[in-house]
Amino acid sequence: MPSTTAAALAAVLSSVASVASAFTTPSSATATTRAGKTQLYSTVDPTVVTKKEYQDICGVDFDDNALTDRLKKTAYLYPKHVEVIEDFEPLVNKMVDDILLETGEKAWQPQDYLPDLAADDWLEQTKDLREAAAGIPDDVWVVLVGDMVTEEALPTYQTLLNTFEGCDDPIGTTNSAWARWSRGWTSEENRHGDLLNKYLYLSGKTDMRAIEVTIQHLITSGFNPGARKDPYRGFLYTSFQERATKISHGNVGKVAKEYGAKDLQRICAKIAGDEGRHEKAYQSFCTEILKRDPDGLLMEFGDLMRGQIVMPAELMTDGKDAQLYENFSAVAQRLGVYTAIDYADIIQHLVDHWKIGELTGLSSEAEKEQEYICRLPQRYRKLAERSMNKKKDDEVEQHSFSWIFDRKA
Repeated sequence: MPSTTAAALAAVLSSVASVASAFTTPSSATATTRAGKTQLYSTVDPTVVTKKEYQDICGVDFDDNALTDRLKKTAYLYPKHVEVIEDFEPLVNKMVDDILLETGEKAWQPQDYLPDLAADDWLEQTKDLREAAAGIPDDVWVVLVGDMVTEEALPTYQTLLNTFEGCDDPIGTTNSAWARWSRGWTSEENRHGDLLNKYLYLSGKTDMRAIEVTIQHLITSGFNPGARKDPYRGFLYTSFQERATKISHGNVGKVAKEYGAKDLQRICAKIAGDEGRHEKAYQSFCTEILKRDPDGLLMEFGDLMRGQIVMPAELMTDGKDAQLYENFSAVAQRLGVYTAIDYADIIQHLVDHWKIGELTGLSSEAEKEQEYICRLPQRYRKLAERSMNKKKDDEVEQHSFSWIFDRKA
């Protein structure tokens, strides 16, 4: 081998060895943690590769804080969305304090609205409840049960909240504002299913085992609202769904009152009040997102609405009726508890509340979504009216429900 070639090869090998040594374990003295130093020296030796060279190669510094921040950002599917929601975390803290109720003795509990079976007059209290419930027709029971089953699937909904990037509770007791909101919201929602479940049991008008089977099926099946782990989509969905739930519970209470069940009306009104408070919080979260990233939220809002809002109980089944959700929804529609008109009205409420039509400075893509979203309520209302008018002309088809001992509604 010519001497010049050998010299060149030696230089290349020396260069490669130097670079390689920068990413191998240095001496134990270098790897030892010292004040102002870092354990990361076990993989990067700054005496071989300068900070600037490392930044040029990897795009990040090699100190603990910079790498942690880099890993945090690259771990998310929606890093920009996470940055936005982290920016208004102080507002979330305020929501925890102002929107959520105090826990313990100062909070309402299901037992406040039910007969006290430990009291001397427990039998009279229970008889009063059952007498008031005796006049409620089967179609109202079906809708009440459907609403209760939806509430009892709460474990699925908390699981959903913990999939929203930047809003999770990774250890179960995380002290972030988002984790505190998630746990507080869940604790309040937990009362709804408990209260309705006990009311139905005491009424003696429904097949509780069939209902329990339905609840277990629904929790096992889960549901996918199309949030895709995106906090923007998640809060858009909850803004819609909390309002829908408020409307449904409130209307069931109004119908119950017409049949003399004032205690049930009081129960439904209390639950609807909770849903209304939660609705305000989620809509406030979206308002804050709009202040910081209007383009981003509008793009997700439009896409979410193209797929329509998935109802949380759409996978419900009692193991017998494969069309249980559709049949339950049809009864709710006929009673006017929750209708296609309500769906259109909720979209209109959100458009008005967030002043979607007044947003300016948008990208061309976001402007198209703005126009689409603002036109949606009227489009849905026309379709709903057409569909409801057609159903009035059609003969009402009744279905049997295991929840009411296979009677038809």
